[in-house]
Amino acid sequence: MTENHRRIFGETKPVIGMVHLAALPGSPLYAQDRGLAGIVEAAAKDLDALQAAEFDAVMFGNENDRPYELEVDTVSTAAMAFVIGQLKGRIAVPFGVNVLWDPMSSIALAAATGAQFVREIFTGTYASDMGLWTPDAGKAMRYRDRLGRKDLAMLYNVSAEFAHSLDLRALPDRARSAVFSSLPDAVLVSGQITGEAAALSDLEAVKAVLPDTPVLANTGVKHETVADVLKVADGCVVGSSLKVDGNTWNPVDPDRAAEFMRLARAARGG
Repeated sequence: MTENHRRIFGETKPVIGMVHLAALPGSPLYAQDRGLAGIVEAAAKDLDALQAAEFDAVMFGNENDRPYELEVDTVSTAAMAFVIGQLKGRIAVPFGVNVLWDPMSSIALAAATGAQFVREIFTGTYASDMGLWTPDAGKAMRYRDRLGRKDLAMLYNVSAEFAHSLDLRALPDRARSAVFSSLPDAVLVSGQITGEAAALSDLEAVKAVLPDTPVLANTGVKHETVADVLKVADGCVVGSSLKVDGNTWNPVDPDRAAEFMRLARAARGG
């Protein structure tokens, strides 16, 4: 376990709840009539519900900015910084950020808002819905350090959603190589799209080759599966399962969030 990961999450298996921001200015689904004030209001309700349920951490993401971009418009990062800034006084747990699907913008946002961790696709080569996807972990890590944020934990998603890896190595080999060459603080394993679970066998295989690196389930963890997931993984990121009716695009349901954390705590032994 890296120093950054231990400092933020301690020895526990963290459960990180997603605050999916409504579509931001400049994206096709942006609701201009509600404006930024509407985005802040909705995000505040989701944040409050997650913290009331005692999630270990939260992460802000622009999940609604479809179609996604590999290099986001500057306004996306600026708007996310504004929203998080408005909420900063009520954030009581560690928080992270993720600007889909742009590593450099994610790091810039983390530096601007004081986020403790960032999640992104930092390594690999993919054929994706957004085109050819070739992130540069070396450039991203150097940017983080140049911004004075060596303390920023880097969570590497090694199985990109909405994409197919052009690297023919098996997932465990790609994950092991990413840890050796690119220095992540944790490795995340995902399903094919948002809300779809990673195969438990993939989590087991990646954890088997990375016994000393935190491996988290990144998508599709549900109330009925969280106990099994946490037997294998070192934590999880969860969004869709916490929403009203389990629908990714709905607000967080306080009751579903509270029940999820009750099950997670039981799985962790208290």
